[in-house]
Amino acid sequence: MPDIKQAPLPSANRTVFFVSDGTGITAETFGHSVLTQFDLKFKQIRLPFIDTLDKAHEAARKINDAFNAEGSRPIVFSTLVQVELADVVFKSKGMHMDLIQTFVAPLEQELGVKSTHTVGRSHNITDSEEYKNRIEAINFSLAHDDGQSNKNLSTADVILVGVSRSGKTPTSLYLAMQYGIKAANYPLIPDDFERGRLPSALPEFRAKMFGLSIAPERLSEIRNERRPGSKYAALENCRYEVNEAEAMMKREGIRWLSSTTKSIEEIATTILQEIKSDIKIY
Repeated sequence: MPDIKQAPLPSANRTVFFVSDGTGITAETFGHSVLTQFDLKFKQIRLPFIDTLDKAHEAARKINDAFNAEGSRPIVFSTLVQVELADVVFKSKGMHMDLIQTFVAPLEQELGVKSTHTVGRSHNITDSEEYKNRIEAINFSLAHDDGQSNKNLSTADVILVGVSRSGKTPTSLYLAMQYGIKAANYPLIPDDFERGRLPSALPEFRAKMFGLSIAPERLSEIRNERRPGSKYAALENCRYEVNEAEAMMKREGIRWLSSTTKSIEEIATTILQEIKSDIKIY
């Protein structure tokens, strides 16, 4: 009777390397998207700025060390542009996912044009206008965080409103950093609910407004981490604020969504669709 070979059980702590000649953000973003499809834990290591042969050999050594220590091949997501560097890393004892060779080579054949093989091209700040816009958007969002300033609201691309700790600040900064969107944000507080009106600086910009809400139970958890045992974090108070905020947004005709189960990326994408911005999204 022939021996039956069983596949090895999946490791709960498989090591993953993100190797790049630049920041590694592209490799890491793609890798995370793939890894989330598997209900496993991964030890993640970023190896950025691998732009010389010495660094490539050092990266290969680290991958081999992980293989020798764990007995299973590390998973390697790579965006190395220079072929000689990619070859060094590819010879290491990893399971390699080379994004450049996977996508660039077929495109070269399809387009009939050789790629530039330029290192760091996707993050090149010589695209100065786009880079400048992002920096300006970040500064704008920081200056207009949590209702700190009413100045220049007419230049805002979007104004986020919602109760405290519903996700306005991280969403504003994500929109600024990723897309160059000038996002202000304003908290809706009990004084606004008692008056039954939006903060006085906002009504004229209603068309730019977008609301964030959140489940009261989740809001209470978040606020208790910040101010445990306070009235601010009490579930009853959170229910009151959320109910009043949602009622105000409906009354004022403000588009809104619940951030309870959504990632920052999902929230930002929904906002971009709603405000119909003509910005470039990559």
